[in-house]
Amino acid sequence: MLPSENRLRRRQDFSTAVKRGRRAGKPLLVVHLDREGGRPGPTDRESDCGPHAAEGLPSARAGFVVSKAVGSAVVRNLVKRRLRHLVRERLPRLPAGSLIVVRALPQAGSASYLDLEHDLDAALRRLLRAEPTGSAPTGAGR
Repeated sequence: MLPSENRLRRRQDFSTAVKRGRRAGKPLLVVHLDREGGRPGPTDRESDCGPHAAEGLPSARAGFVVSKAVGSAVVRNLVKRRLRHLVRERLPRLPAGSLIVVRALPQAGSASYLDLEHDLDAALRRLLRAEPTGSAPTGAGR
C-alpha cells in the first residue's frame, strides 16, 4: 500500500496530472506525469504533510485508474495492487511534488506482473528524460 502522503485522492489532482502533465502510452498502460504537481490552494482541506513538507517540498503523489474494461472486480483489484506496488518502489525517482496517474488499459487484465513492470519502467524513462515543451529536436536545422 502507498503511504497516505503519496496518494492522489481528489478528482482535481487527477485532472491536473492528466491535463497539465506529459503522457507516455504503452500497450498495457498510460502514464501521466506532472512534474510541477498541483499545489494546494488556501481552501484545500488536505495539506501536504509528507517528509518533505517542512522543507516546502511535498512528496510525489500517485493515483490509479482501472476501469471495468480491464476485467471483473477481482482482476481490477489485482491490477491495482500490482501497479501500487510497482509505483511505490519508483516514487523516490520522481521529482518532489510531482503527480503521477497510471491508467490501466484493457490488456493489463491479462498481463503478468513483469509485463506491467516493463511497461511502467519504459513509460517513466520516457517521461523523466523528456525535454520541456518548445525545445528544438536534436539534429534540427540541418
